[in-house]
Amino acid sequence: MSDRIDVRKTYKLVIKGAFVRSESGRSYEVTDATGAFWANVAQASRKDLREAVVAARAAQSPWWAASAYNRGQVIYRLAEMAEARRGELAEHVAAAEGVPTAKAAASVARGIDRIVWYAGWTDKVAQVFGGANPVAGPFFNFSLPVPSGVVGVIAPEDSSFEGFVDAVLAPIATGNAVVALASATRPTPALLLGEMSATSDLPGGVMNVLSGDRDELAPVLCAHEDVDGVDLEGAGDAVGALAELAAGSIKRVLRPPTTGASELRKLRAFIETSTVWHTIGQ
Repeated sequence: MSDRIDVRKTYKLVIKGAFVRSESGRSYEVTDATGAFWANVAQASRKDLREAVVAARAAQSPWWAASAYNRGQVIYRLAEMAEARRGELAEHVAAAEGVPTAKAAASVARGIDRIVWYAGWTDKVAQVFGGANPVAGPFFNFSLPVPSGVVGVIAPEDSSFEGFVDAVLAPIATGNAVVALASATRPTPALLLGEMSATSDLPGGVMNVLSGDRDELAPVLCAHEDVDGVDLEGAGDAVGALAELAAGSIKRVLRPPTTGASELRKLRAFIETSTVWHTIGQ
């Protein structure tokens, strides 16, 4: 057959380790930086988001129960998968952000290096953010960092890959499960990384990636009472309104950084401190 019709891909949502179309049946067209058609992408509904939160809650405890060393291995495996598809990721970043291929490839390389960086942090978080405390009395006293639980992420709208990696991998590295809203106009690099998570041994539900209308999804995510924290760094002008919604269930909220913000702020954002007392034996 000479005039073969290409099999065009519709990019799916990533929920509980599966690639699904929206339960609403909706999809929308994504264009490249020139305005030309790029891909059809599933448009998540509020029900899809709620199902992603349920999946994240179920996956979070087993993920945290794994050893820190094992979590680091799994995240490093995600970097290996991204490295193997680096050319494809660069093609998507170049189309989405309207940058030259070389610049897109450099951005993807930095993003992959960042995944490796987070993989290296999994067994160091307890040492940096915890420790032994001096107390008066015959006791040992330790402060230990523990994950907040389920974290909602509104990824940066403009940084389709690097920004998404930073927003999602930081809470995952500290033992949280994530429900992430990808860039609405540039979602495909994030959805590709979500696809790679299935072959990185990341348990289904630890990384859930949704694409769609942020005005529809972000308020539901921030108000959801089974979400323990939200990263609003990609929320733009809606930060204030979304933070108010999050306050209704006393969530941790990460706002856009100020000048000179610490590189560790994302790692520190979604951990709690658990203090343990133990008597000193005679």
